[in-house]
Amino acid sequence: MKLSRTRPAAGGSLLAGICVLLVLAACVAAPVRFYTLAGAAPLPAPRQTAPAPGSASRVQFELAPVGVPERLARPQMVVRSDADSSSARVSVLEQQRWSSPFDRELRDSFGLALAASLGANDVSRGGQLPGQPVYRIAIQMQQFDAALDQQVQASFGWTITRSDNNDIAICQAVATQPVGPGMEELVHGIHRLVVHTADRIASQIDALQGGRVPTCDRSASS
Repeated sequence: MKLSRTRPAAGGSLLAGICVLLVLAACVAAPVRFYTLAGAAPLPAPRQTAPAPGSASRVQFELAPVGVPERLARPQMVVRSDADSSSARVSVLEQQRWSSPFDRELRDSFGLALAASLGANDVSRGGQLPGQPVYRIAIQMQQFDAALDQQVQASFGWTITRSDNNDIAICQAVATQPVGPGMEELVHGIHRLVVHTADRIASQIDALQGGRVPTCDRSASS
């Protein structure tokens, strides 16, 4: 009596092979990398007019959430796809992400830069000193262009309102920063844009604090 041997179906072998390939592909897939603007580059030195920490006349500010175009309000980094600055193509990088959505990263970075520049207290985080004015700041990112290995450019508009007398400062500014190769350099370039813009906001708060008319510097490139 002869025993018959059953051959596996060709389709089953093919399916098994595909599964193995998928497992191998998952093992070699590029890892997701996370970046943050908080502490990405040195914070600004305190301005000459900034009071000493703990001073009773310490500047207080309240920073609203930073507005950004809807396409940027995500954890994934968004960069220009082509070297041509006139190109409308952008890439959403799934493997290169912010540690929180981009608008929150900007808010945290602006808050740290303003607090360092002014020697100020960010009452958005609590700890408001009684009997002293608060400078309420609203910032809107109006345009953003990040070209990997080339430069980053952004335009911001903002308003500052002093709580005790409703004095207002309004300004818009465009800033450009060249960046070196790699994603780390791009992140540092964006942080420098924030620091430069925060310095302009701080100068207007200085003016309001001193009873002067704030000026608006609309450009900052380096």
